[in-house]
Formats: sequence, C-alpha cells, structure tokens
Amino acid sequence: MPSSSDPTARQSWIAERRDAAVATFTAKIPGIYQPRIELDPAVAKWATGHADCPSLFLTGPIGVGKTHSAWQATRQWVHTQFGADYRGTPVVEIFRSTALFDALRPDAHHGSGRALVKQLQRVDLLFIDDLAAARPSAWTQERLYEIFDERYVNRRPVIITCDVLPAELAEVVGDRVRSRLAEMCRGGVVLLQGADRRRGAAA
Repeated sequence: MPSSSDPTARQSWIAERRDAAVATFTAKIPGIYQPRIELDPAVAKWATGHADCPSLFLTGPIGVGKTHSAWQATRQWVHTQFGADYRGTPVVEIFRSTALFDALRPDAHHGSGRALVKQLQRVDLLFIDDLAAARPSAWTQERLYEIFDERYVNRRPVIITCDVLPAELAEVVGDRVRSRLAEMCRGGVVLLQGADRRRGAAA
C-alpha cells in the first residue's frame, strides 16, 4: 500500500517533464559554462523563485562571471517552474545582443525580424547576454522597446547580463529601452565582483 509520502501520479509526471526540460536546456549551455558554480545569493534567490523582482540584471566588470552565472541561474529557473503551480514546460529564448540586433534589422530575411519581436514578447523567459556589446540602430531600439514593453506589462521576466547598470544604458539602447528595463529590473539588479575569470576560466 502506498504511503502518504509517495508521490502522486501527477507529481511523478511533473517530475519526469521537469527532468526532461532541465536536460534539454542543459544540452544548450555552451561547454565553457557547463560547470556548476556557486551563485551569488541574490542570483540564487531569483533562480529558485524567492526574489521579489521577476527579472534579473547581472552587471559588473568584465570577466567576473556574469554570463556563467546567467546560464546556471536560468537552468535552475527552469527547474523551479515545475513546482506546485506548474503551468507547462517553460519556453526560454537566449540571445547574445549582437546576434539579436542583427536578427531584428528591417532587412532581415522575409520580415523575420517582426516575427521575432512577437516571439520574444511571448516566451516565458528571455535571456539576453552582454546587452551593451553593440549599439543598435534606431529601428532596432524601437523593436527592443516593443519587446521589453510587452513583457513588462505582462510581467514576463528577462535575465540580462551587461557591463553597465540599467540607468546608464541610454547611450547604447536608447532612453525608452533604458527606462523600461530600469522598471522591469527594479530590485533585481545584482552587481557581481571578483577576479577576472577569463584568465583561465569562463567569464
């Protein structure tokens, strides 16, 4: 006879889907960021669903582990979505900023940029790495605003890595995007510090 501590059929089913989703995401993590690392307490709090702010903005000097932390935090975030309020396997989109800006250009193949905007407005989590790596055109800034604004009003989270603070992003992504990101990440900005990991490890 099953004991009261045994998982129910639904709990077992959710656990199977969780393990499959985490394995699928883990396979997408670049090899250099695969090793587990100890996350900053504020980052770990966000990843496990205990932070007040739904979004996370990782900043700090070059090489302190922003990207590595973001990949590992996102992996944990995926795992966390299979809790008591499970609503289906989460969809996560990951872009390095330079690739995203190229994909959003008005001359993108067969108008794929507009379709990408709609897609990124709706995914469960949007992860953009190294946001200040390039300066987008005015057109791309407007598309970024559309993405972030839609996610903001629907409380869909983002995780951003960047070498500068949200309040200092205007010169890179424009004032409207800066303002929206500052609102989205209020209470969710984490400054990472430490030695440059690129001198022998992942950044």
